[in-house]
Amino acid sequence: MKYLIFLFTVSSFILSAQNINDTLYFTLNDAIKKALELNWDVQISRKDIQKSEEQVSEAYSNVFPRIDFTGKYIRNIKLPVLFLPPIPGFPPTLEIGSKNSFDAALTLSQVIYNQKINTAIQIAGEYSSYSKEGNRAARNDIALNVKKAYYNILLAKKLVNVSREGYQVAKSNYDNVASLYKQGVSSEYDFLRAEVQVANSEPGVIQSENNLALALNYLKNLLALDISKPIDVIGEFQYQDISSDLIESKNTEAIAGNPLIKQLTIQESLLDKNVTIQRSDYYPSLSFFGQYDFQSQDNTLDIKNYNWAKSFLLGIQLNYTLFDGFSRGSRIEQAVIDKEKIMLTRRKVEESLKIQILQADLKIEEARKRIKAQEKNLEQAEKTIKIAQTRYKNGVGTQLELIDTQAALTFAQTNYATALYDFLTAKAEWENAVTLENF
Repeated sequence: MKYLIFLFTVSSFILSAQNINDTLYFTLNDAIKKALELNWDVQISRKDIQKSEEQVSEAYSNVFPRIDFTGKYIRNIKLPVLFLPPIPGFPPTLEIGSKNSFDAALTLSQVIYNQKINTAIQIAGEYSSYSKEGNRAARNDIALNVKKAYYNILLAKKLVNVSREGYQVAKSNYDNVASLYKQGVSSEYDFLRAEVQVANSEPGVIQSENNLALALNYLKNLLALDISKPIDVIGEFQYQDISSDLIESKNTEAIAGNPLIKQLTIQESLLDKNVTIQRSDYYPSLSFFGQYDFQSQDNTLDIKNYNWAKSFLLGIQLNYTLFDGFSRGSRIEQAVIDKEKIMLTRRKVEESLKIQILQADLKIEEARKRIKAQEKNLEQAEKTIKIAQTRYKNGVGTQLELIDTQAALTFAQTNYATALYDFLTAKAEWENAVTLENF
């Protein structure tokens, strides 16, 4: 039995060591870099860029000549007939053609003038820029989400430590009171209060540990990692201030550099070109074409002895719509309305962005003040619990006093950690709003 216990202990130790070695550790920059490489939304936005580049190539294809080949074979089960006028000695109908008919043609066409083509090429090029700005917006949003997830893990870790410390203090107090109770020095009331305090501390530890596990799983999802893969973060959960000069300078540049605003500006330009496209229907299109044709008919399938007839033609084709029931005018008006809608949307987003930046500034300032206030409260709470512990050991203080001071310390530690988390997330939101790409 001892041998089995020994083997079990050694095996558990080896498995634990393997789990530790398998754990992936991420700094904030590492996590952002990994997410920008593997995150699903970023990968989708990259595909949009690739598609837009192919659309540019497709738009240029209209500039080049088009060459088509067609081939056709017909088996005449019943030959067509030609009706003849009444002629004495001649039948009223005459069969024409042969049982087998072959036709092959090579056709060349080249657009000489079409106002839509140049505009379509410009649209494709601008749509490529639109997709690139969409990718930049996706990268910024993913970076923001990773920062929030990272800070949430640091907060969860801090709260786990706070809850565990509170539990250990309650447990130590219980052990002390239990010892005094056995000696008859402490009352049964104090003993029961200490026991209840330990029981009340345990759910907080469990809940904080569960919150940490959930926070780690959310980061795994952002990094496109398998949910079963163990990960952890590296970094200190500490105050990292940002200068007022940097905030002021970036706030003034935020509108021009925001990828969503740039996307809407590009979209406005695209819709302006769409108006040009619709108006181009009032202009004619001119194209060149040529065709080389092979034809043969025969009642046999001896193709090598066929007599092939060849023809070759060249021509120029002009297309112009004289009347379309006023649909062109309606399409132009719709295109103008779409452009005006995007102009209004861009202005709305600009105002929303200004409000978002202002809110982020206010959150940063509010969190700053809370951090400074909580630093003082935390220092006082730590001193208070030391005094309460000393008073209780010397028989001067009460059990209730000790429990209250411990609750106050836990409350102060939680408030400080929450204020620090709020500051860091507000800073991350501000960086996202002003498009500060610090990754």
